[in-house]
Amino acid sequence: MSSNLMDTEAGGESGQYEGDLGLQDAHSKSGGQLGSAETTTNPSDTPEAQQASAERGARNAENIRYGQTLSEQGGVGGMTQGQQGTTETEGFGGGVGDKTADGQSVDAAQGRREQGYGGTDGHDKDQNREIAQHPKLTARNSQWQEPPTDSTSAVDAQCTERPATSARLQTKEPTIMAPGLVEPHPAVTPETQRSLASVTETYDDTLRFYLNGTKVVLDTADPEVTLLEYLRGVGLTGTKLGCAEGGCGACTVVVSQYNPTTQKIYHASVNACLAPLVSVDGKHVITVEGISNVKNPHPAQERIAKGNGSQCGFCTPGIVMSLYALLRNNEDPSEHEVEEAFDGNLCRCTGYRPILDAAQTFGKGAQGCGMAKANGGGGCCMENKGSDGGSKGCCKGAANGGMNGDSQPIKRFTPPGFIEYNPDTQLIFPPALKKHDFKPLAFGNKRKRWYRPTTLQQLLEIKSVYPSAKIIGGSTETQIEVKFKAMQYTASVFVGDIAELRQYKFEDDHLEIGGNVTLTDLEALSKEAVEHYGKERGQPFEAIFKQIRYFAGRQIRNVGTPAGNLATASPISDLNPVFVATNATLVAKSLDETIEIRMSEFFKAYRVTALPPDAIIAAIRIPVFQQKGEYMRAYKQAKRKDDDIAIVNAALRVRLSPENMVEDTSLVYGGMAPITIGAKKAMQYLLGKKFTDPKTLEGVMNALEQDFDLRFGVPGGMATYRKSLALGFFYRFYHEVLSELNPPDAEIDQDVLLEIEREISKGYKDHTVGEAYEKKVIGKEHPHVAALKQCTGEAQYTDDIPVQKNELYGCMVLSTKAHAKILSVDHARALDVPGVVDYVDHTDLPNPEANWWGAPNCDETFFAVDEVFTAGQPIGLVLGTSAKIAEAGARAVKVDYEELPAIFTIEEAIEHSSYFDHYRYIHNGDVEAAFNDPDNVVLSGVARMGGQEHFYLETNACVVVPKPEDGEMEVWSGTQNPSETQAYVAQVTGVQANKIVSKVKRMGGGFGGKETRSIQLAGICATAANKVKKPVRCMLNRDEDIMTSGQRHPFLGRWKVAVTKEGKLQALDADVFNNGGWSQDLSAAVVDRALSHIDGVYRIPAVHVRGRICKTNTVSNTAFRGFGGPQGLFIAETYMEEIADHLQIPIEKLRQINMYKPNEPTHFKQELKDWYVPLMWKQVLEESQYEQRRKDIEEFNQKSKWKKRGLSIVPTKFGISFTALFLNQAGALVHIYHDGSVLVAHGGTEMGQGLHTKMTMIAAEALGVPLDQVFISETATNTVANTSSTAASASSDLNGYAIWNACSQLNERLAPFREKLGPSATMKQLAHAAYFDRVNLSANGFYRTPDIGYVWGPNTGQMFFYFTQGVAAAEVEIDTLTGDWTCRRADVKMDVGRSINPAIDYGQIEGAFVQGMGLFTMEESLWHRASGQIFTRGPGAYKIPGFRDVPQELNVSLLKDVNWENLRTIQRSRGVGEPPLFLGSCVFFAIRDALKAARREWGVEDLLSLRSPATVERIRVSCADPIVRRAYVEPEEGEKSFFISI
Repeated sequence: MSSNLMDTEAGGESGQYEGDLGLQDAHSKSGGQLGSAETTTNPSDTPEAQQASAERGARNAENIRYGQTLSEQGGVGGMTQGQQGTTETEGFGGGVGDKTADGQSVDAAQGRREQGYGGTDGHDKDQNREIAQHPKLTARNSQWQEPPTDSTSAVDAQCTERPATSARLQTKEPTIMAPGLVEPHPAVTPETQRSLASVTETYDDTLRFYLNGTKVVLDTADPEVTLLEYLRGVGLTGTKLGCAEGGCGACTVVVSQYNPTTQKIYHASVNACLAPLVSVDGKHVITVEGISNVKNPHPAQERIAKGNGSQCGFCTPGIVMSLYALLRNNEDPSEHEVEEAFDGNLCRCTGYRPILDAAQTFGKGAQGCGMAKANGGGGCCMENKGSDGGSKGCCKGAANGGMNGDSQPIKRFTPPGFIEYNPDTQLIFPPALKKHDFKPLAFGNKRKRWYRPTTLQQLLEIKSVYPSAKIIGGSTETQIEVKFKAMQYTASVFVGDIAELRQYKFEDDHLEIGGNVTLTDLEALSKEAVEHYGKERGQPFEAIFKQIRYFAGRQIRNVGTPAGNLATASPISDLNPVFVATNATLVAKSLDETIEIRMSEFFKAYRVTALPPDAIIAAIRIPVFQQKGEYMRAYKQAKRKDDDIAIVNAALRVRLSPENMVEDTSLVYGGMAPITIGAKKAMQYLLGKKFTDPKTLEGVMNALEQDFDLRFGVPGGMATYRKSLALGFFYRFYHEVLSELNPPDAEIDQDVLLEIEREISKGYKDHTVGEAYEKKVIGKEHPHVAALKQCTGEAQYTDDIPVQKNELYGCMVLSTKAHAKILSVDHARALDVPGVVDYVDHTDLPNPEANWWGAPNCDETFFAVDEVFTAGQPIGLVLGTSAKIAEAGARAVKVDYEELPAIFTIEEAIEHSSYFDHYRYIHNGDVEAAFNDPDNVVLSGVARMGGQEHFYLETNACVVVPKPEDGEMEVWSGTQNPSETQAYVAQVTGVQANKIVSKVKRMGGGFGGKETRSIQLAGICATAANKVKKPVRCMLNRDEDIMTSGQRHPFLGRWKVAVTKEGKLQALDADVFNNGGWSQDLSAAVVDRALSHIDGVYRIPAVHVRGRICKTNTVSNTAFRGFGGPQGLFIAETYMEEIADHLQIPIEKLRQINMYKPNEPTHFKQELKDWYVPLMWKQVLEESQYEQRRKDIEEFNQKSKWKKRGLSIVPTKFGISFTALFLNQAGALVHIYHDGSVLVAHGGTEMGQGLHTKMTMIAAEALGVPLDQVFISETATNTVANTSSTAASASSDLNGYAIWNACSQLNERLAPFREKLGPSATMKQLAHAAYFDRVNLSANGFYRTPDIGYVWGPNTGQMFFYFTQGVAAAEVEIDTLTGDWTCRRADVKMDVGRSINPAIDYGQIEGAFVQGMGLFTMEESLWHRASGQIFTRGPGAYKIPGFRDVPQELNVSLLKDVNWENLRTIQRSRGVGEPPLFLGSCVFFAIRDALKAARREWGVEDLLSLRSPATVERIRVSCADPIVRRAYVEPEEGEKSFFISI
């Protein structure tokens, strides 16, 4: 029995101890990555030997794992499993028979932590924060106890475990990063197995459910298949795989069922990627295909499509199904219910606004204030009383730029021509299911068995004979363990259909809820309980309701349970602190007895509870408060408001005597220790004190500092921030209670009472913009041509391509070391895995040179040979007959390393002079003269910004089909660069390019991340297909994609400026560095573009800027929307902000007086023609009422101590053209067929940006045909050759003109027939006549951008064809006590010339703005210092903006009523994909503005240097108030942070 397994269940924050080697990597997927505990104690060893091994494991875990482990997420390396929202309801029980990938038992008894449901916290997996820290390393707190090194218990006596198969136990030297084979044999005695078999021998073995209205009966269900795998396997590919951890919502389906709690039919939105197939027995599964199709779409599908709510479309089916579930459960939802419905869904393209607008058409319309309690808010300002007892007045009054207080319901709009939503015409709940006999089920194979008891007695019988059976409710945690950590559970018990565990009962002094009540039902129950018991007595339920509101996403809440949450024992659970603080009691049942366990005694150590091994949590009794004198509040702070796990949470309670003396108290925190913990010293101090005495507050704050004396390097990081939250939560609680007591002469801090509440979001767009120049087709708003197909699930993506005969699946073996020599690679054990066909590596290439790739420099290998330079570098590929088999094979590959020193950050690279051989500069004017001028003010500073993960919803995918002749090969790859894919596939297969056809139908997002990095996967898959002569498919898991595909480049700019005393810029000198990662990729072009945009929109007479690429051991960074432009512009706006602060000039004035004027030259000597930034600046100031709002904000900030508002307006210009001259070309092929239909092919790829839509519009306009007569099938290298990548925002310009050119040739050929047949002749008539006259009806078009050709060094030639321009203003509000914030309003105006399609352009602007807002505020990539691996590998740890992160008001407009005299593009339009992204920085600078006010509140006037992104942590730590100052944690000598922010 392994004595070192500490966390085997929820997201494995700790993962497993790695015994002698002290390693831990819970990532179980791509080879090389461990999914198992590497070292076990052998049962045959002596007790002394076992104890020695246990002690070694504990020592090493202390030294390395908490160096190496990541929190809840998957351990080292940090498989950031689990979206936060994922943990959930696993295991009443736990693990004796369960096995890791090494065949090692996952013992639940050890630590008893798993008894009990198991993990419902969609919060358990995000370890960024599960601070779950090993006690000895986390605090200097003597009360924390170290988990026992040997946590085996009596249950272990039932088990005999097979000896570990790994020879790694004896390995001393190089680290071996590969787990053993998956052992199919149970780790329990045959007697135990027989006992279980006897108990379940009468169980049925057939699954029965309905799928889209059709009955399904499965006699041979695969026990290891998820609902998503089953659906896609039967051809229902509309349901997508986006993350496999329940964090993105792309896999959302609806499961309709009879709810035993509410006794009604409930249509639950569910993450199919997590749901076990067994969970749908007796239920009705509805997928996006089931609700309708393109010919007759469901209203939800139609409105999202026509409302421009689908761009790349990969997330759309999941969003449609979340909306569908809402409508099925609530025919007339409120606005708040509509917004809340999507909290488990993510979208990277749209910016969410059009989806919300479309969804709101189904609602009741505006219901007054979004903060109203009726809308789920904390109370409207009209509801909340002021200190005088009266209403505070409406925040929407005219003085606040809002409405006039009239709360009449307003319908958003009645969509003309839309299908009406009729609830009576929806798919019915199958009548047969109302009579469904829920029989106990047992099915599976010798490796895994599923059991589905239907009564509590049956469950207890199973637990009695098999205490370690894995108990599963919603599988939101177990599936992550299986998928990413290769946990193998021999016996799993699904408990979601036991009605007895889903009941509730209102008693006089408590509410008793069944342990398996879903969190959605608990949410409703909490509201009912508050009404039942009254506001004062029902406070515990108000606290529960508040915590559940932001607990994971709706899909997780629909299956997660409180018992699972408790049994998981996550130290960052949102609910556990409430249960502990209320003194709740658990009712634990076993076959022999029922016991009650007080919550205060339940959590014993990290992931260890007091639940007996054979017991389950049957119920929870939550006490009701006394009528007077008892007060409670719950708090949570996370990186993102919705669907995110807590950084710190708390439930705080006091009971007071009539004299306000403290009689009892619970101050319970999560995220501050290895367990949910009470602040013992603070509670002890508080007892007996007079609560209203100001000294009491100070005494408790002092005690809290001692309770939570975190060290700088604490696991999970953020020591200062977490400590400040612990203090801040109590400070808010104290004043909230004080305000209710309202004692005479008390100094109540009124401003701290309310947390930030969002209003219902809204937006405005000017839909008249195209009227002045629209033509028959061009200039009009048309939906995305594939939008409806995307909304119905009929749009095909790479992995949706039907499986080919004899097709194999690939799984990459990835390096787990940041820098190391490869001593050996042993793939023999992989080939022993049943179903594994072959192993592919560099020896399978035609020659050593074929292994090298990269653009423009070939400095990267497809397969590592002797050395790895980053964690995640491919070493080999395992081929199997299924994706799961390939994954198992990859885990079995054994790699020996010798570690080498690694460099991660720009600062480290500069210190070690680690650069790539690329150096560029722009020098214009006499910089030194300006610096030496005594009349100038010379200032210097540093601008620093982090990178950004692309997080396209569709990960990199590839299907390679070899042909039987001449080495031909067809490559379906999700790439922005088909031609380069073709070239490198030809190289690795040893044939000419003419034998390779590279094809792209569409991509589920790209953003630059598939411009070059997609080639790696295509090359590897092609090598494999060429070797085995069979089709090969591979779609990367989200973690693999992040580890291998690169990110936006982090940047460091060291700048020095000369400026007059009046603020006129005179000179700029700057050194610019980007972090290129381990290979150069496109880093050179990225830093070059940053140099060309470092002027912002400002005229600087003298400029000297230099750029270098830092060589580090991180993933190779690559193109990302903006391509260095946003980084250069950020440096510019940083020095502008700091100049304004130094000179005490309003930043708006400084920006305005330095703006370029029309036709002035930039620092690279290009004149600015059609220059409209000053005009748009003026318009945005006026349209946003900027000056009035600035006054209102200053007034607000003077009155408010803890809430501060900020305002910023930021301009942008973005050069359009590839800086590599040769790429500025495009080709097109246009066919006209007999029936008058037109087929267009061009070199651009569709990734959601609407390129195909614009191109069909151009062809339709040029040929004079209706839009529906033009079609684009795909992008392929055998129709249009030698294409440039779809990038640089130039694809519409290049491909549009190529199509126009081809159409012009066709029009010339058709002219005689038009003349002959007359102007009313249709294209069908024209084509027919031309064909019979033997006229060629195909044309090849071509275009090359004129005039450009910049020369670096001499600084001559034109760099860009033109500049796209824009201006944006944003207002934010921050809560300085927590760092929480919201964007109250944003106004964006772009000059896109004469738009080809304003609807598409608006979508690009909104999506780019929100993506940019994410870049500058919440998206932070973190590396785990001890392992050198990226930690933020999925939605659990990496947070992109969600539906409720968008500005509360987002107004977007296009510049109109001007002339574009010099713009020589198609239709005189401008590229729009990348330019708006930087405008998201106005939110960052508005936050900085608010922080300056916050610092002034406490007398701090020194310069604020704010690093991007402005995360909640950076916001809070920058506030300079007394609480954060006393919480500040200094590193001790040599101490480093747990994570590295690259």
